[in-house]
Amino acid sequence: MAVRRLNHAVLYIRDVPRAVEFYTDVLGFEVSAEYDGRAAFLRAAGTLNDHDLGLFAVGGQAAGPVPGQVGLYHLAWEAGTLGDLAAIGAKLQARGALVGASDHGVSKSFYAKDPDGIEFEVMWRVPREEWPTDHAGVERLDLDAALTRWGADLPTGAAAGSAT
Repeated sequence: MAVRRLNHAVLYIRDVPRAVEFYTDVLGFEVSAEYDGRAAFLRAAGTLNDHDLGLFAVGGQAAGPVPGQVGLYHLAWEAGTLGDLAAIGAKLQARGALVGASDHGVSKSFYAKDPDGIEFEVMWRVPREEWPTDHAGVERLDLDAALTRWGADLPTGAAAGSAT
């Protein structure tokens, strides 16, 4: 038996309303349930899940993540189209949350931190038939070149020429 995919993520955060505002504004999540500022469950647009992200408050004095120590490094959320990725990147930049941008050959990615310092990735998958066979590692993201090559409307991972 093998797992199929990650169904949802749950984060301990300091302040539920602050985290809900961030994730709904930046990534377009919708609130599916909220419990007196102690917890919230968010859904991605179009998901079949009850929730894709759970948020549980641990209080304002809680320590934040410590890079380089054992624990989760980041979560990767997949954007619907390359245009969606560009829009999310611009929103992350405007909020001062953007911490990096990378081209992994098989995907184009932005890295950001939420209000509690939890790092996450937002990525768009390159069409499988165009994955490099000799990719040497992570390169600088050239989003303009990617948009020129695939356009803004190609769904993540879809074959080139199949934009809706």
